[in-house]
Amino acid sequence: MTIIKATGLDGESKLKGAKTEIAAEPAPAKRKHKGERVVEEKAKDEELMREAQSSSEADKATKGAAKEDVEKSTSPAKKKRAAPKARAKVACGKKNSAAGGAPQGLLKPDEEFAALAALALKSRKFVGAHISAAGGVQNALVSCFNVKGQAFALFLKCQRKWVSPPLAESAISGFKERCDQLEMDKSMQVLPHGSYLINVANPDKTKQENAYNALLDDLQRCEALGIKLYNIHPGSTVGECTKEEGIRNIAAAVNRAHRDTAFVVVVLENMAGQKNVVGSKFEDLRDIINLVENKERVGVCLDTCHLFAAGYDIRTAEKFEKVMEEFDAIVGYKYLKGMHINDSKSELRSGLDRHELLGKGHLGLEPFKYIMQHPTRFKDMPLVLETPDPTEGSIWKKEIKQMYSFLDVKEDK
Repeated sequence: MTIIKATGLDGESKLKGAKTEIAAEPAPAKRKHKGERVVEEKAKDEELMREAQSSSEADKATKGAAKEDVEKSTSPAKKKRAAPKARAKVACGKKNSAAGGAPQGLLKPDEEFAALAALALKSRKFVGAHISAAGGVQNALVSCFNVKGQAFALFLKCQRKWVSPPLAESAISGFKERCDQLEMDKSMQVLPHGSYLINVANPDKTKQENAYNALLDDLQRCEALGIKLYNIHPGSTVGECTKEEGIRNIAAAVNRAHRDTAFVVVVLENMAGQKNVVGSKFEDLRDIINLVENKERVGVCLDTCHLFAAGYDIRTAEKFEKVMEEFDAIVGYKYLKGMHINDSKSELRSGLDRHELLGKGHLGLEPFKYIMQHPTRFKDMPLVLETPDPTEGSIWKKEIKQMYSFLDVKEDK
């Protein structure tokens, strides 16, 4: 038996010792952290202006319009304060739509990245974060590299718009090349997140069709990029139908999406227990899956904050194990395709989706040690941080290292 310890992060890798080199690469953008549902990137005003000057003519037009709006509505003394409003418009513009077109560049893992990659491969625990894809999906790999992530989530287009520009061919090829450069397996280390607008549980036929078209567009983007998994919130009845009807609507949309696409697995996320929302109970997820025809292409992503908010107590290894046994009995562990790693600002059974930094909320660190130290669970799937990080990823970088420091995994020689 061999014991893998994360202390010192001194794992070996064939990539170890390589230098970091990113040729002609723009500075990585900050991600709109999902934990507080904040979609405005907290960039400095000077960075916004530099981006506007160096972007393409099309991007200049988009950003210029946003800047003009601010100038019309504010006095010169208030322009800097109003800049975040302009940035909110840019955030869903062509630059941040993930359509792409930025210089490709070359990523070479450094010793720090390689050491974590070695630990990830030995333990089969792939920890990362939901990072920014500003400027094109290929730039998500730069953001992932900067936080030393061994997995990542991203939005494939603006998460607040129904229609976004198609992926540029340069973005598609750049994404694939950079996945290869970081030896990132697109089948189990990448978990895109669906648009916040998508609600296929809605009984309104027009809104349901709009939601389906947005879902299908995301799945087609996954297939173009070679991504196998796609994470989505099941949806809400919006108080207009029963939960049972909402579940049927969700399953019908998944079945239709399977017919219209080739291979992507639709991964349903458990929810926190908000009013009218489907998916906060394991029984909801089971009932959706039972109605899905191709069960090889449906799965579940468990969010630790959502579990706790919905009433599943996972504060100790023993309690977490009981919850996982319940999940296995009701849904089936084979359907678990990913995890969202978050502490909770809110108390047990609060029904509130409020993410917190690891160890700073009501969960503490024990659940995350359980995830990393369990000898059989949570392997070969993305374990994605969605903790609030208003910085340039320094908190995620610290938390990724922290997660790997919990490793104490025994494996056969």
